[in-house]
Amino acid sequence: QVQLVESGGGLVQPGGSLRLSCTASGSIRSIDAMGWYRQAPGKQRELVARIIGSGSPNYADSVKGRFAISRDGARNAVYLQMNALKPEDTAVYYCNALVTTTPSRLGDYWGQGTQVTVSS
Repeated sequence: QVQLVESGGGLVQPGGSLRLSCTASGSIRSIDAMGWYRQAPGKQRELVARIIGSGSPNYADSVKGRFAISRDGARNAVYLQMNALKPEDTAVYYCNALVTTTPSRLGDYWGQGTQVTVSS
């Protein structure tokens, strides 16, 4: 089993910054992808940013140039630096990981979510 624990959400004014962190633990053999999704009230969950393997990050068009995703393989962690935040960024942010566990099984895992609220 794999657990994802997120931190770093909160209330911030428009134009401000937040940094989200997510750490995976458990019977991890390898992490094939890590990323962040978000879900605003009344809307579907959407991809924010994702890193597959050692490839280049993928970003939603709405966050390009403002958000930056990074991974720390040694810590099984992923981070999301969010700058120039807008009210429309308000949502619950979820960490996601595609993990090969021991014994070799591929699974899709989610964190519990962390609230980000952008408001003056």
